[in-house]
Amino acid sequence: MTEQTNKATLEMPTTYDPKAAEQKWYKTWIEKGYFRAGRVPEAEPFTIVIPPPNVTGMLHMGHALDFTLQDIIIRVKRMQGYDALWLPGADHAGIATQTKVEQKLREEGITRYDLGREKFLEKVWEWKDHYLDNIHNQWEKMGFSLDYSRERFTLDEGLSKAVRAVFVKLYEKGLIYRGKRIINWDPVARTALSDIEVEHKEVNGHLYHLQYPLKDGRGHITVATTRPETMLGDTAVAVHPKDERYKDMIGKTLLLPIIGREIPVIADDYVDKEFGSGAVKITPAHDPNDFEMGQRHNLPQITVMDEDGKMNAEAGKYQGLDRSDCRKQIVADLKELGVLIRIEDHVHQVGHSERTNAVVEPYLSTQWFVKMQPLADTAIASQKSGKGVNFIPDRFEKIYMHWIENVRDWCISRQLWWGHRIPAWYDEDTGEVIVSAEDPTTLPEYAGRNLKQDEDVLDTWFSSALWPFSTLGWPEQTEDLQRYYPTNVLVTGYDIIGFWVSRMIFTALEFTGEIPFKDVLIHGLIRAADGRKMSKSLGNGVDPLEVIDNYGADAMRYMVATGSTPGQDLRFREERVEQARNFANKIWNASRFALMNLDGFTASDIDITGELSTADRWILHRLNETSRDITRLIDAYEFGETGRLLYNFIWDDLCDWYIEFAKLSLYGEDAAAKKKTQSVLSYVLDRTLRMIHPFMPFISEEIWQHLPHEGETITLASWPVYDPAFENSGAVAEMNLLMDVIRAVRNIRAEVNVPMSKKVELLIKAGDQSYLDILTRNSDYVRRFCNTSEFEAGLDITVPEKAMTAVVTGAELYLPLAGLLDIDQEIARLEKELQHLNSEVQRVEKKLANEGFVAKAPAKVIEEERAKQADYTEKRDKVIARIQELKG
Repeated sequence: MTEQTNKATLEMPTTYDPKAAEQKWYKTWIEKGYFRAGRVPEAEPFTIVIPPPNVTGMLHMGHALDFTLQDIIIRVKRMQGYDALWLPGADHAGIATQTKVEQKLREEGITRYDLGREKFLEKVWEWKDHYLDNIHNQWEKMGFSLDYSRERFTLDEGLSKAVRAVFVKLYEKGLIYRGKRIINWDPVARTALSDIEVEHKEVNGHLYHLQYPLKDGRGHITVATTRPETMLGDTAVAVHPKDERYKDMIGKTLLLPIIGREIPVIADDYVDKEFGSGAVKITPAHDPNDFEMGQRHNLPQITVMDEDGKMNAEAGKYQGLDRSDCRKQIVADLKELGVLIRIEDHVHQVGHSERTNAVVEPYLSTQWFVKMQPLADTAIASQKSGKGVNFIPDRFEKIYMHWIENVRDWCISRQLWWGHRIPAWYDEDTGEVIVSAEDPTTLPEYAGRNLKQDEDVLDTWFSSALWPFSTLGWPEQTEDLQRYYPTNVLVTGYDIIGFWVSRMIFTALEFTGEIPFKDVLIHGLIRAADGRKMSKSLGNGVDPLEVIDNYGADAMRYMVATGSTPGQDLRFREERVEQARNFANKIWNASRFALMNLDGFTASDIDITGELSTADRWILHRLNETSRDITRLIDAYEFGETGRLLYNFIWDDLCDWYIEFAKLSLYGEDAAAKKKTQSVLSYVLDRTLRMIHPFMPFISEEIWQHLPHEGETITLASWPVYDPAFENSGAVAEMNLLMDVIRAVRNIRAEVNVPMSKKVELLIKAGDQSYLDILTRNSDYVRRFCNTSEFEAGLDITVPEKAMTAVVTGAELYLPLAGLLDIDQEIARLEKELQHLNSEVQRVEKKLANEGFVAKAPAKVIEEERAKQADYTEKRDKVIARIQELKG
């Protein structure tokens, strides 16, 4: 070992230490500003804005998957020479964050009302700062190449300006209005909820059948309800206009049991006459469908509950009872009256607040709404014109289109303190509503007016809907907005296509005239090993930082990125992370071997022109082929298949074959051959590290810095591109024959339990002169890796009577093993192989005899099948001949 080899070995430790490399390189990358966009102003821009995580806690494995995919894309684009921007940020997450802070306050024995709005918001900002620091730490640990100089927060000054501008413009266009409608109401948090904040859970409940008597005493109508307490707000009973059972009752008056209120029998097409009794009670203030029906028939809206879920004065004697207690009492009273005729067990879906787990109340409330249909029409037209967003996989476009084609007005006000306060002021004297981007109390034209700002804040999704362009400076026409918008790709889960992706498209088309991103890559969820969703309640969640601590960031990244296909869920299995770590160690060990044999080699010494060995030409071909395929797969977001190709190339082609072949020249006496192999090894390893870098950034940088290279960092090294000059089908054919021979000899050794350390005699009968030439040129490889005492190759070989045999494409192998071979056993083995070859020949012949296949299949596919037929037939005939020889 030379002095230079000793130095290389000392510089590169025997084993890879992820913790040391991760801390060192991330700090260097940030300090050097490698992730900052604008470094190459003349380059084509490529933009991703991060789906902003909520400042409610730590990032989970779902974030690890989502952000790792984005990091792979942006790192590849940066290496391809794009002016790549990956813009980081976080979401204030209105109700989610406020709920967390209120829980913390309750543990201290106080409420937000004890503190007051300003003091409470100070507490929430403290929470935000703490958890955003945690998120930054996790981003760093996972190696994400974010441009922190452009980091945004949904409540920062610039984004708040954008929110106000959008609110005012939509209001002025008549697309934002204030009205009284049914919304999702959380009686614990005491706020309206968006649909995405409601979780529907299967509940074992009851169906109560009630009789509502006609006022004239001539009969009754039976209705069924799961919520008898809401009957106190009934203002009608509806039947289908063509239901013969009730045609004489339409327009008559019923008496509401207990309350005695007179309510009409109305006819409406919404009623399903085949369901139940065909008659339904109408409670416009406590059911969204009843509300719509009530609007059509001008029915009164009677709210019988307060905001905290307790019955109000309209509930009469039940006032003050909690809604669940009211139900028990009213059921007892209905029984006593004799109008509760039947109770059935009934399993149904009940909405629960995602944050407080309270049963959500459909509640009539005065709120702010966005009129969605005009915005949806624009988005639908964009998509149908072919100029819309490209969904990957494309099946998710149907989900998107279904959502926007069935959109309802969006309730955007929330009864919270944390969030963008609604920019509306009320004149306490005149009742005038003033909507303004500026605070009117600071404007001279409103001097002396008794103005009070709306207490509510906007739904979190309102500000996050503007994320792709508000983060780049809109409504100002900033340089970043003009350069980096529209963005190129959004990476997100399938669960928020309607609630976030759709809204970003609506607002972008309305306010920028362009779609916000060209591609939407939809990934699945990360589930536990048993397929269940990860959750705190099940105790099956996995902390990404714990995974990193145990296996390293590169192993975790590689596992999540390559473990699934677009749109499909991924099951987290620790053994798969362990496999990824083993893969990283394989790369480390192969690289360390290379360094031990480069003898002070530098980048300027690399010369891959001129005469190269078969193995050298083959690995350059395989590298070229792999870089082409990987680039294509990454462009198609097929990260799972990318990982498979990388793994196979590195583990099999590079480590198991090429490096082993390279040892002959590296350890040999031919200085010129050695230098060529050193050049090829350096070149291939360098390009291989570049391809693995987006997946495993830390280990690839650590190794690359030890190798002969040019440039400061692998993060800015150019991405390997396909070069036709490296195509070499001849080298592939030669290596295929050599690998087949070596594998066959090793298999025979294993079969008769002859260790690799024991030399064997090998005879090879070549199929023709071209195969013989390959074996002759590469006889050193055959001798070395088959460990032969004697080796002979020719067109006419005298076949020994006792020998183990193998047939490969282009050659027959014979290993005379006198005393080690049982003739009967060898015949049995060959007959088993003959069965396999017979079935393969029959399968191909049957395929080629199928007129439908031959008529429809491409010519290339048919040609490939015919080549297989010839190959299998040749092998079969040789096996038959050998069996006959042994039996003779």
